[in-house]
Amino acid sequence: MLRGLLRALGVYGLYERWLLHQVKSKPVPQHVAVIMDGNRRWAQSRTLEPWLGHLHGADRVEELLDWCLKLGVKTLTLYAFSTENFNRPREEVEALFKIMEERILKLIEDPRIYKHRVRVKLLGRRELLPEGLRKLIEDVERKTEGFDQHFLNIALAYGGRAEIVDAVKQIAEAVRRGEVDPGEVDEGLIERHLYTAHLPNPHPDLIVRTSGEERLSGFLLWQSAYSELCFLDVYWPEFRRIDLLRAIRVYQSRQRRFGR
Repeated sequence: MLRGLLRALGVYGLYERWLLHQVKSKPVPQHVAVIMDGNRRWAQSRTLEPWLGHLHGADRVEELLDWCLKLGVKTLTLYAFSTENFNRPREEVEALFKIMEERILKLIEDPRIYKHRVRVKLLGRRELLPEGLRKLIEDVERKTEGFDQHFLNIALAYGGRAEIVDAVKQIAEAVRRGEVDPGEVDEGLIERHLYTAHLPNPHPDLIVRTSGEERLSGFLLWQSAYSELCFLDVYWPEFRRIDLLRAIRVYQSRQRRFGR
């Protein structure tokens, strides 16, 4: 309601332009990760079916990609569906996957992907996904695997602990085959076996979570060691560019020491 009033008064637009000017005057985070939380609660607050919350949330993703490209953010990582989310009602999960199929198909044809040379990559246990969705993701991955100007990572069937477990299993198998000596196992080797190994900068500069919750919920547990965290009290379907600018301004106000 407050946002609507501000827009009606013209204050919202003025504030957004002022924020944009502030943000552009300082270095912008090159890797932004987003925990897109609050779709179901947004729908519930409007007595709507949960899948409608996911549908409106998908619209925000398309806008977010555009905002990040225009701001010069190189890498965008989205937490879309966790391994724990499979425990939700079957009808909701199926509806969510259907929305994802439609949006991935749209992404394959999105001219922004090819104009800005955006490499699209799935992070997660793809074998858990429906075959149709998995094939669409593999299609967009093939079409963009040679791009290196920007990166769009979609965390689906993802869990931070599961990612580390999968990396450890791969390394253990390499040790068993005699390809790796146990003494060679270090942080660098582990990072080369994580889902984010393809990224020039796998460590998010800024992680944003919507809905007011203040936890990572298993998102990028290894990669987020020195990420700046910003928690916004807004449901994901209501996320606007002004919220992204606010989060980036918070990031820019902090001193990053990386433990030094």
